[in-house]
Amino acid sequence: MGKIAIVYWSGTGNTEAMANAVSDGATKAGAQAELINAADFNAMSASGYSAFAFGCPAMGSEVLEETEFQPMWDAVKGMLGSKPVGLFGSYGWGGGEWMESWKDDAAGNGVNVVSTVIANEAPDDAAIAECEALGKTLAG
Repeated sequence: MGKIAIVYWSGTGNTEAMANAVSDGATKAGAQAELINAADFNAMSASGYSAFAFGCPAMGSEVLEETEFQPMWDAVKGMLGSKPVGLFGSYGWGGGEWMESWKDDAAGNGVNVVSTVIANEAPDDAAIAECEALGKTLAG
């Protein structure tokens, strides 16, 4: 089992709850999971992990958080190679378009996205279960 970085930004706690569920799923599957705030992760950090989960809620007009998360994402997405990556986050309006844009950006930069999970507002039981499943998938 590998070491999984679960990198996230959360404004209200919804995406943080999802990050914790991804961590729980990975740990239950035997992996070592590390929860990391987006401000504390960079391209140099990426080499020490076998898989990644990135979490960010929809902000503004369906975009990633622009002060901490987007700059970090732009710096690391080219360093992920073929390692498995999951994307997750919450939203409060629209239909989750930010996740489709994020997934397209990732794919366009060669990121191996294995799964995405979104939750409207606070994650319900189904979204928590999807996050745990994502953690298990990343654990291999």
